[in-house]
Amino acid sequence: MSSKSKKIRDKWRGKAWYLVVAPHYFGNVELGSVPAGDKEQLIGRIVEATLYDITSDFSHQYLKMFFQVSEVEGKTASTLFTGHEYSRDYLRSLVRRRTTKVDGIFTLVTKDGYKMRIAVSALTLSRIKTSQEKIIRKIMEEIINEKTAALNFDQFIQEVVLGKIASDIYNKAKKVAPLRHVGIRKSKLIAPPVTPVQVAKPPIQTAEQA
Repeated sequence: MSSKSKKIRDKWRGKAWYLVVAPHYFGNVELGSVPAGDKEQLIGRIVEATLYDITSDFSHQYLKMFFQVSEVEGKTASTLFTGHEYSRDYLRSLVRRRTTKVDGIFTLVTKDGYKMRIAVSALTLSRIKTSQEKIIRKIMEEIINEKTAALNFDQFIQEVVLGKIASDIYNKAKKVAPLRHVGIRKSKLIAPPVTPVQVAKPPIQTAEQA
């Protein structure tokens, strides 16, 4: 046996396998197992999954989710949701010729102080006027403001990922123009609460203000 093969075998022999689970607001679903020489090496590691891994619904494979290991107890690694995004193929499939894609990028703080950035997209059935785009983007902002004022981080994330917020935007924005799809195509956790105390929430920032 070559010394190279022996080194590889010895390297893996010294590692233990840890079960990674989703946060409680996603049912502590098992996301898989990862190797590590020491459990402290797992803290901060990013694990990728899909919404299908959470729901077992095949139609949810298009949505990629990211979890960061936050705590290890025994051989189980707990995680924190840090963001999601549409797969490139799915996003590409949504875009059609002679239609309008209305994007809104918002920085927000949930009721319990988690700072996030989300990107919302609305795709129309045909081209629309600039004035209609502005109204739809304003609707996005209003609904997101309502949600962040009322929901904690775990509640907000569930509504983001499972489509409740997108559905609320769609139902209101479709009165402005015929829509084919509305979705929160990307989210990112920027920072957890600075202190356990309620954090004052800054006004939402739109893409136009950025």
